[in-house]
Amino acid sequence: MINKDLISASLPVLSPKDPVYRALQLMDDCNVIHLPVVDEEKYIGLVAEDDLLNAEDDNQTLETISASISKLRVAPGNHFTEAVQLANEYGLAVVPVTETDLQWVGSISATDLLKFTGHMIGADEPGGIIVLEMEKRNFSFSDINKLVETNDAQITQLNTSFDNNLGVLYITLKLNKFELSDIVATFQRYEYQVRYYFGEEQYENELRNNYDHLMNYLNL
Repeated sequence: MINKDLISASLPVLSPKDPVYRALQLMDDCNVIHLPVVDEEKYIGLVAEDDLLNAEDDNQTLETISASISKLRVAPGNHFTEAVQLANEYGLAVVPVTETDLQWVGSISATDLLKFTGHMIGADEPGGIIVLEMEKRNFSFSDINKLVETNDAQITQLNTSFDNNLGVLYITLKLNKFELSDIVATFQRYEYQVRYYFGEEQYENELRNNYDHLMNYLNL
């Protein structure tokens, strides 16, 4: 997915001639704290609510506070993670998308970025999660996948992150089943370090069933 595929048609743009009060009203209507300023299809910059609130007069135009307008932007043909990085780094509610000559293309909302990122990492798919930790040189997808498949499960998503301070690689596995006890035991048997796991464990199901049977018996 590239940036231009995530552009929102519902986000408005501001004109340099717009007064501060109108920009604040549009931000309030759209529930955002940033909006792009565009003049004749050319991107001028991104204005923030805080800068507008610090303006001396609500009637002054945006062009009079141009020094406060940032030039943050992403290219339409780049991978969407560029927009994610920019939004995270600068706390943006809206990410402007322009050509290299600043020709205006559109805006991406941070909310849409979060939704799509969640979809990409499988957050909206059912299943359990296992987080392994290891040295980078020990990582082998084929070995990990083989151990998961021996338990009649499949990896639906795999993501990695490296902790520079600890020198540890974290592997997050999203699996197509919730009952993880056997899979966790397999990893531990092969000396993998299981940092976390989240799922509906088989023994918890059995405990719950036994509890329900006991309550039914006592209610007789």
